[in-house]
Amino acid sequence: MGFPNPFRSKEKDFLKALSEQALKTREGLEALEAYLKTGDETYAKRVQAIEKEADELRRILIDDLNHTFVTPIDREDLFALSRTIDDVLDYGYTTLDEMVMLGVKPTPHMLTMVSILREAAEELYLGVVQLKAHPQVALDHATRAKALENRAETIYRTAICDLFKEPKTLDDIIEILKMRELYRHLSNAADRGDEAANIIGDIVVKMT
Repeated sequence: MGFPNPFRSKEKDFLKALSEQALKTREGLEALEAYLKTGDETYAKRVQAIEKEADELRRILIDDLNHTFVTPIDREDLFALSRTIDDVLDYGYTTLDEMVMLGVKPTPHMLTMVSILREAAEELYLGVVQLKAHPQVALDHATRAKALENRAETIYRTAICDLFKEPKTLDDIIEILKMRELYRHLSNAADRGDEAANIIGDIVVKMT
């Protein structure tokens, strides 16, 4: 009968923590999409609650990271992946927050971008889940997440062009400024998802 390996136990904890954080990001984007589709305040409150839960998970992960000598993957990569996954959800939350503050209704472009972000969050979650046991599968998910980010950026550029298509009144210009800010939040979320996918790719290269 052998003794338990404390480093293996800690390794599982870190990967589990990253998976839980990625899951929260996926759930947050799902709730945001549901809110945009229905306008139901219950989903808005759920986005807010999930964002706080995800922040707490990240705090715990960073605290553990600061008190652990041996980690399953480079601590810099763990920190960066946790940060970028958190950023995706943060930008989703700020989109919702400013929509409510500015009294903006969702547009078709916004709905499409959030739907793509939700898909990308799913790919990031699956990539993190498979990172240790099946790194090549994790890389496949990361590649899909990057492709979705490219789609989101295409929609973003189209949305911005549509905002400025025709001469506008002063009221229209105010609305344009509001919408451009919200589109930028969603574009930033896509950028952070792309960065998370890149980090997963870097980790896989180091592991194989």
